[in-house]
Amino acid sequence: MIKSVCGYCGVGCGLEFEENKLIGDVVYPTNEGKLCSKGVSELISIQTPSRLLRPKSRDDLTQEFKETTWSNAISKIATQIAISPKEKVGFYLSGQLLTEDYYIANKLMKGFIGTNNVDTNSRTCMSSAVVAYKKSLGADYVPVRMNDVHDANLLILVGANTAEAHVVFHNRIKTAKKQGLKIIVIDPRFTDTAKIADLFLPIKPGSDIDFWNLVSKRIIDEGLVDEKFVEEHVNNYDLLKNKFKRVPVTKMLKRTGLSTEQFEEFWQLYKENENIITAWTMGINQSSQGVDKNLAIINTHLLTGKIFTKGNGPFSLTGQPNAMGGREVGGLSTILAVHLGFEKESVDKVKEFWKTTKVSNIPGLTATQMLEANLDVLIICHTDPIYHLPNRNKMEELMKKIPMVVEINAYENSESAKFAHIRLPAAPWGEKEGTQTNLDRTITKQEKLTRTSIDCLPDWEIFQLIAQRLGYKEAFNFTSTKEIFEEYQEMTKLNPHLNIYEASYDNLSKEPFIWGEKIRENREFLTKDKRANLFFVENKLLSEKTNLKYPLTLLTGRTRDQWHTGTKTNLPRTLLKYKELNFCEIHPTNAKQFGIQDGDTIKISSIRGEIESKAILTQDIRIDTIFMPISNRDINYLTHDLYDKDSLQPDYNHSAVKIERV
Repeated sequence: MIKSVCGYCGVGCGLEFEENKLIGDVVYPTNEGKLCSKGVSELISIQTPSRLLRPKSRDDLTQEFKETTWSNAISKIATQIAISPKEKVGFYLSGQLLTEDYYIANKLMKGFIGTNNVDTNSRTCMSSAVVAYKKSLGADYVPVRMNDVHDANLLILVGANTAEAHVVFHNRIKTAKKQGLKIIVIDPRFTDTAKIADLFLPIKPGSDIDFWNLVSKRIIDEGLVDEKFVEEHVNNYDLLKNKFKRVPVTKMLKRTGLSTEQFEEFWQLYKENENIITAWTMGINQSSQGVDKNLAIINTHLLTGKIFTKGNGPFSLTGQPNAMGGREVGGLSTILAVHLGFEKESVDKVKEFWKTTKVSNIPGLTATQMLEANLDVLIICHTDPIYHLPNRNKMEELMKKIPMVVEINAYENSESAKFAHIRLPAAPWGEKEGTQTNLDRTITKQEKLTRTSIDCLPDWEIFQLIAQRLGYKEAFNFTSTKEIFEEYQEMTKLNPHLNIYEASYDNLSKEPFIWGEKIRENREFLTKDKRANLFFVENKLLSEKTNLKYPLTLLTGRTRDQWHTGTKTNLPRTLLKYKELNFCEIHPTNAKQFGIQDGDTIKISSIRGEIESKAILTQDIRIDTIFMPISNRDINYLTHDLYDKDSLQPDYNHSAVKIERV
């Protein structure tokens, strides 16, 4: 029996592999033997006929791919990188990568090619939370763990559908509810998560800042501020208090779409409960004001001192299995490595550690900037930007202009493959080993469960081959993931709060390692003055607005049994089918308005494009909004490319659309 960890969402469930089947690991703390339908059927994703199994190449997008050798493919890539200006090279990575894969790619680009143009698809899901945590707490540090729900009295889920996006964590929430936990769900949709709520608030899209500012104002006005905690640990309180004296309360409440009675019901629950966790995910982050929404939530915990103690805190829920590990390594273009920035002291530390002179102090291109940067070389690894970036028609035209696009993937049927020149077969989950960090700082080890298929390689080996062909053999001569992890551990000593250097790679096969626990115990923030920062933020209404031609707001999200496009889950042998890949939820009032009936084929249009879907009429969505799952591969033909100015995360949940019967 081999113990490993699931490679789907950020929960990171422990599992066991025995006789060609997967079962939950009963002693693993995250899931205690439970698995969701995706996790229990993950072996199917290894054996699917859609696997990419050999390197392929073509010189022009009009040509068919031909099989090639690894040597020829790596040589072409390295040659193009070598003749290109460094600022014209980009690596576009993914939360599907293991930490060791991330480390090698980051070291190559930032340490030896000499540009910080390495980013990850975490840009489209977690970067707003990253920026907010850094501004308020001092570092990209999540101050809550999943088991804290058992010590909480109240859990507020805002813009988070845990029942479908974090299934096993949702089971833990339901267990805590049986033990007395109260639950509030704030969402424009009455989701499966809302079914277990003590209170559901159908908030209007785009009004989260207004709502949380109203909460902060009431905390101040009713004397619920933890004055001692604020005095000892928090900056900017007087400034915030003065700002809140002048906020337009009635106008803000009206923008939320909630009644006075609904807000008062929330407020009573909030006041009555001692330990409070606020948890959120893409409904907050994916916004043109995503950072400010995060800050508005964090403010409430800093004002009340409900942070760094069991059962309390602001809890961003990571969507992908190793999005957090990528952030720790330095996989975002806006950080350097191991949570270090671009100030001279940090750059000098990294130069010395990697024994290189090429580290730049200029932030790199984000994933949302790369296609617009006239790159010469773009390497895409385990992600699909043509599918997941907004305003797809625009992105397709931009991708066509890049002279060399390299796709590293385990599967053949990505949307970005149509725009690639070289395709390299990577080993997927189950065919490689390495580490990942779950959504609550828990480092776990994925084990190799079966042989690596035919001509596939782990991602770290692919990036190492490129590095060696570029002439960096001395710095890239690793023979195992253990060697890489141990070098990375040494690097974390450059930033001591990231105490991953205390872990043992071999011991991770037996039990996970949780970094950063002493930070909670000491209640010490990671800013220079060791104090947290409050920020006054306002709803500036920056998202796309509806109008007479496009009167509805499009919401997007994940469904329980599908993983993004369905590459790994929508397979003939999948054990469970829950919801279709393509549907559109519409309120009956809007359906009547546009002459649509349940089950009709409809056309959804925005100013940028149009797609077809199937209408599902439901009272569970606000009037004048529609919902479509991101498993619809065409959904981003509709979405706009407005970004948060600080995080550069896309605003996926506020696109103006119209619907009509086909």
